[in-house]
Amino acid sequence: MATASTTLLLSLAFLAFAWAASPSPSPDAEAISRFQEYLRIDTAQPAPDYAAAVAFLRKQAADAGLEARTLELVAGKPLLLLRWPGRRPSLPSILLNSHTDVVPSEPNKWDHPPFSAALDEPSGRIYARGSQDMKCVGMQYLEAIRRLRSAGFVPDRNIYITFVPDEEIGGHGGVEPFVSSKEFKDMNVALVLDEGLASPGEEYRVFYAERSPWWLTIKATGAPGHGAKLYDGSAMENLMKSVEAIRRFRTSQFDLVKSGEKAEGDVVSVNFAYLKAGTPTPTGFVMNLQPSEAEVGLDIRIPPSAHVEALERRLVEEWAPPSRNLTFEFKQKMSVLDNFGKPAMTAADSTNPWWTLLEEAVKSADGKLGKAEIFPASTDARYFRKIGLPAFGFSPMANTPILLHDHNEFLSKDEYLKGIGIYESIIRALATHEDGGKDDESRAEL
Repeated sequence: MATASTTLLLSLAFLAFAWAASPSPSPDAEAISRFQEYLRIDTAQPAPDYAAAVAFLRKQAADAGLEARTLELVAGKPLLLLRWPGRRPSLPSILLNSHTDVVPSEPNKWDHPPFSAALDEPSGRIYARGSQDMKCVGMQYLEAIRRLRSAGFVPDRNIYITFVPDEEIGGHGGVEPFVSSKEFKDMNVALVLDEGLASPGEEYRVFYAERSPWWLTIKATGAPGHGAKLYDGSAMENLMKSVEAIRRFRTSQFDLVKSGEKAEGDVVSVNFAYLKAGTPTPTGFVMNLQPSEAEVGLDIRIPPSAHVEALERRLVEEWAPPSRNLTFEFKQKMSVLDNFGKPAMTAADSTNPWWTLLEEAVKSADGKLGKAEIFPASTDARYFRKIGLPAFGFSPMANTPILLHDHNEFLSKDEYLKGIGIYESIIRALATHEDGGKDDESRAEL
């Protein structure tokens, strides 16, 4: 008969054997787990938990062997700057940019809580706000670097990785001040990669420019009148004439997209953000009073190829002419030109060696780039292009519906893992590119 001590020893031995025999998580499973952990940090505007995100990312950077600095160019807006030192640091560097904040969500309209990072096993989908826009890309940078370092790869040039705040509200507390900082100038950046969009097809989408936002309000004024009286020049009548003219222009642009003649990013988009008028009451609006003021808000996006002067004339002469008691005010008006007076675009052809490298790197990782496009909305890449730096928007998500800012945003784990391999190939190619110039280290060897 076994004694109690013998039974205890046998139990401990069995547990030790079972622990040793249990398989360790695979590298892919660990990568997915880290992605889910990042997604669970609530960085939704207007109150993103930047501190938690930066703390998590600094740990990931340390595990990957990267140098880390936290910059706070705007109070309460931490920007994490990581560096993978190159063997020839005087070569121009590569910057891999991503943002930590995400847009708000409506949890009651999701199948899974937006910050649960729930993995649906049958489909392999990971549901979370930020799974496409763009926490996936930031983590794919880090996972690709982990793989490269494990394989013994050392870059020739410095590789920088940035996790920036406030992209979803314009970048004014993030990349906008960053590109003017001494820290950025010291980085000697040659090329920037930033976010793109998912692709429902097999080809990855890549963006060489983007539309500039014009956010404006048009305000109409007129004498108030009785709800039964017909007269010319009421505020609502004046404004609705403008709304109809704008709607016709919007339709003409949208028809070009629907017909396939132009891509979405190649046309001027106009969308009505709000319409404000009427005299409110505790239960609604006064119905027998024509208001003395009416206002509409517009979100206009303009490609760098647009005839800006013609659009400005249309605004003054047709959409908001003073003769109809109309005025307009820009809430934001971004130029389509860079600081040197040129369209803010990056060459996406054989004249740009960075484009050729990107295309070949994706191909060597069993991917394919589609035709380069103009991004239909706005990203932080515009701040880099504005100062003359080449920048491409790229998020390796093929066979994926476009769900950024939508309910039930998701990314499949297989696409996420494949994207890591894509970035592994891209970083290797960019980090070893010979740009034809002699760096300080090469001259020293001579």
